[in-house]
Amino acid sequence: MNDAQLLRYSRHILLDEIGIDGQEKLAQASVAIVGCGGLGCAVLPYLASSGVGKLILIDDDKIELSNLQRQVLYTDENIGNLKAEITAQYLHQQNSDCEIKVIQKRAGQKDLCEIAQAVDIIVDCSDNFPTRHAINQAAFSLKKPLISGAVSGFSGQIATFDFRLPEQPCYACIFPDTPDMGENCATFGVFAPMVGTIGTLQAAETLKTLLGLPNLHGKMQIFNAKTNQWQTLTLSKNSACVVCGE
Repeated sequence: MNDAQLLRYSRHILLDEIGIDGQEKLAQASVAIVGCGGLGCAVLPYLASSGVGKLILIDDDKIELSNLQRQVLYTDENIGNLKAEITAQYLHQQNSDCEIKVIQKRAGQKDLCEIAQAVDIIVDCSDNFPTRHAINQAAFSLKKPLISGAVSGFSGQIATFDFRLPEQPCYACIFPDTPDMGENCATFGVFAPMVGTIGTLQAAETLKTLLGLPNLHGKMQIFNAKTNQWQTLTLSKNSACVVCGE
């Protein structure tokens, strides 16, 4: 690390749990983030500012006026532009040390498996169940940690599925892929700060997992913004799961 990097990341380096070795580990890490919407807008700036070496942004959406209520990286001038491109420009200005790769497509199962092979961890910031299940399948198949987040209304949830560990449940154990799950979450209302609450925790889980610190694996946390209360659930592997079951 050069002098400028030592200064930039000094508040991390001062932490015994990170130090110079941990910061260098982040610099060598690669992370795939699926979705540059509300959750992605909260996750990505903290990963870039924290010095993660390579970020792969996967999103095919364009910015709309209705996004601006909660997707805080975008402005009126960005409407009509691709989210991933505008996000990449923002992150490059934030930290030019971070390598940014943009994939402007709705990634399918094959795409996600190819992407997962090249990264250390996957962060699910998508807003539809088919994509979440495809991400889960890819992460499980390649034994890559998956940081999952979701928001609806005044509530949000976060879970870490660390498939490097034995007997880990997967997303499909908790939310089986059924026809009545619907295509996406775009028709649901969202309390704007919820994406920040869950997204920043996804960033924290990602950094802790990359650093080898204790993470949320095997548990799901649910936050109710109306009451400001958290609920922690212990997740169990479903032996009949079509993804990871026996």
